Amino acid sequence: MAHLVQQMAYVGDVPWHGLGNALPAQQPIDIWQREAGMAWTIEESPVRYMADSIGSLGTIHSFPEQKVLYRSDTKEALSVVSQRYQVVQPREVLEFYRDLTEVSGYELETAGVLKGGRKFWALARTGQSVALKGKDQVNGYLLLATSCDGTLATTATPTTIRVVCNNTLTIAVNGATQAIKVPHSTRFDAQSVKQQLGIAVGHWDSFMYRMRILAERKVKSHEAMAYFLRVLCETQPGNAEPQGLANERALKRVQALYDGAGRGAELDAAKGTAWGLLNAVTEYVDHERRARSTEYRLDSAWFGQGAAVKQRALETALQLAA
Repeated sequence: MAHLVQQMAYVGDVPWHGLGNALPAQQPIDIWQREAGMAWTIEESPVRYMADSIGSLGTIHSFPEQKVLYRSDTKEALSVVSQRYQVVQPREVLEFYRDLTEVSGYELETAGVLKGGRKFWALARTGQSVALKGKDQVNGYLLLATSCDGTLATTATPTTIRVVCNNTLTIAVNGATQAIKVPHSTRFDAQSVKQQLGIAVGHWDSFMYRMRILAERKVKSHEAMAYFLRVLCETQPGNAEPQGLANERALKRVQALYDGAGRGAELDAAKGTAWGLLNAVTEYVDHERRARSTEYRLDSAWFGQGAAVKQRALETALQLAA
């Protein structure tokens, strides 16, 4: 497949190099479903296979412990999973936001399909917003994503986006992310997740208080280099050599982003501060880190190794400012 992002829709600025269908604000769920490429269902079929037989065409056997998941529209296979696997449909991800958008002031901003339907997501702005010094605006979002190949639990993640550079960062308080994860071994209960999120979303003020502390913490040049080495060149247990020794390009680039090349690096909140260190890493992961394509970078930044790097960057910045 040419693109990891098979189809998506968005409101506002064009994301990820122009991929996706632009929508006016406050569109109904049905429109989002169609334009985001989510107007299909995940179907199930028993696993069957043909065993070769001498002098015949072979015999068809079944494997009842497993099932094939496939798309209703194209009939393309998505994965083979156990019979216990609980499917979450693309429309369920969008329906999760119906009452949030109609009653609670949320607004869907992006939704789409990754890896031909193996992952899909929707991202909505919560209406929460804070401006750090120098008018460095940070908005609150809620990301809901799931998979049908076992690579991702159904996960609702309170997230921030820094407006000046579109960097994303998962909200974490006291070292723990506020994401709510529902494994595919259990049924996805949207209302239960929203009740749990009511507590998590309430951590917005606490999280942004910590971001203000980062914006006030001035950083010396040796502290900046030590920070980037720790975040990007984390040593592995039993390995005396940092795994990031081969990542000289990344170190040079995040240093350049921090020193003024990054979007928003010259704002008062970021220039020479721990907040600036954190955003140099998040900008690099979200927009510049090497990947097979921009779409693969997105997948990593939200759900994979890139997300782990950003979490380590946050934790390290908070330790620096403590």
